[in-house]
Amino acid sequence: MLVDKYTKLKYESYEDFEKNCRITVPDNFNFGFDIVDEIANSNPDKKAMIWCNEEGEEKTLTFGDIKNKSAQTANFFKSLGIKKGDSVMLMLKRRYEYWFCVVALHKIGAVAIPATHLLTVKDIKYRVKAANIKMIVSAADKRITDVVNEAKNELDELKYVVSVNGNTDGWLDYSKEIEKFSHIFERPQGEDASVKSNILLLYFTSGTTGMPKMVYHDSSYPLGHILTAKFWQNLDNDSIHLTVADTGWAKASWGKIYGQWISGACIFTYDYERFHVKELMSVIAKHGVTSFCAPPTIYRHIIKEDISKYDLSKLKYVETAGEPLNPEVFHQFKKMTGLEIKEGFGQTETVVFAATFPWMTPKPGSMGKPAAGWDVDIVDDENNVCEPGQEGHLVIRTDKEKPVGLFCGYYKDEALTKSAWSDGIYDTGDMAYKDEDGYLWFVGRSDDVIKSSGYRIGPFEVESALIEHPSVLECAVTGVPDEERGAIVKATVILAKGCNPSQELIIELQEHVKKTTAPYKYPRIIEFVKELPKTISGKIRRVEIRENDEKNN
Repeated sequence: MLVDKYTKLKYESYEDFEKNCRITVPDNFNFGFDIVDEIANSNPDKKAMIWCNEEGEEKTLTFGDIKNKSAQTANFFKSLGIKKGDSVMLMLKRRYEYWFCVVALHKIGAVAIPATHLLTVKDIKYRVKAANIKMIVSAADKRITDVVNEAKNELDELKYVVSVNGNTDGWLDYSKEIEKFSHIFERPQGEDASVKSNILLLYFTSGTTGMPKMVYHDSSYPLGHILTAKFWQNLDNDSIHLTVADTGWAKASWGKIYGQWISGACIFTYDYERFHVKELMSVIAKHGVTSFCAPPTIYRHIIKEDISKYDLSKLKYVETAGEPLNPEVFHQFKKMTGLEIKEGFGQTETVVFAATFPWMTPKPGSMGKPAAGWDVDIVDDENNVCEPGQEGHLVIRTDKEKPVGLFCGYYKDEALTKSAWSDGIYDTGDMAYKDEDGYLWFVGRSDDVIKSSGYRIGPFEVESALIEHPSVLECAVTGVPDEERGAIVKATVILAKGCNPSQELIIELQEHVKKTTAPYKYPRIIEFVKELPKTISGKIRRVEIRENDEKNN
């Protein structure tokens, strides 16, 4: 475990942690050399990853393996002319080669751009031009390679395409190519090693509204995830940790590489195409996963299953992030397993900056308290501090210090950066409130909050009330314009298996919400659907529901 090189490990309480925990960023820190290779040099046989897929293939990778394969990959990329500052997009799903490639890019000082395999031709063109992407490394999936091939005919910037786990005509074969190169890659020196001048990662956000923003982080970013892995996920040298996420999303950085390896944990990766709860629970039991993190959607599926038939005796700690956790899911999961789900909160722009940390008693539905080193506040429209219970903008103050793990800005968009982050305040774009005990409660994205008859209604509270009803599997709450009230609440609902839409059920759900939360928050409109519009990262696109309602009215 290398955490103690960068921060103190033991704290007596949340107050001790919040007051005294700070992360040290050494000059010229490089995750590839200072974490991966450092562990490999002292303990090459230590497990770094257990990987398996739906077809039954299994593979265990040591830190010695990661060191050697990332060095070979770095030498291969360098032979193609990839150098410090060059942008490379990785579309590798959950293939273990992703870790070889991303560590290799970190060692070179090139810019890694993780991306989902679900991108369209239009998406590829936009990203390559916006970030001047020089090379794409992709899983050898015909759907992906066909899309890239169609796009690259119009992209002068894109010089190389590399396929992984299979040969693709006109593409370089990753597995064959790296074997031509040495497993020794020398550490860059001088300006090539500078942390401040190096963009480590660039993420295109999923875009619930408008075109994706380009969020970029520098080389200190992995150290920020010490808060994520050590102090939220509670990992150590003996942990086997599974975060459910595709490598194309920032959640993979949160749970599948940086903080986990710095904490000495082994990453567990289950490579699948379609989610099936039974298969997921089976691999967790078989491989003795000790720590598990997934979005609330996954937990909602888990609590609908009989999980008593799976041996979960090794599972000691569970977490969630990505969207707010409905209290009913928390209670049902605890009843079934005895484990309390610890919620964490953050964005592509951050590491975990609020969470239910180990010293804290969970308040179901709360995102917890601020992480150490993060000055989190709730303010009104004039940036005045809100009183406990008063809803406002969730912001991060940076006038005294920029916390380790906060992004550097929106790439090539100074105006957009300034609109979100100016005068020492970064506005997350979320609405929340703080209770008397200092716990933070999510209300909704600023654009999603419904203003009805003078009341501000956060969609999450209404959604949580609906989720408690056994007929509801998933739902999204939005506002519909109304002349009398300004807006009224609408719920778009996916019913649980075996339940059928009816006027009687609509009335039952409305009455349920009135009894569960404030009566004025009940949905006056309920629409039953088979699926909800979502971003390619799985987040509900409430904006699309609103737009469709406007078109139909």
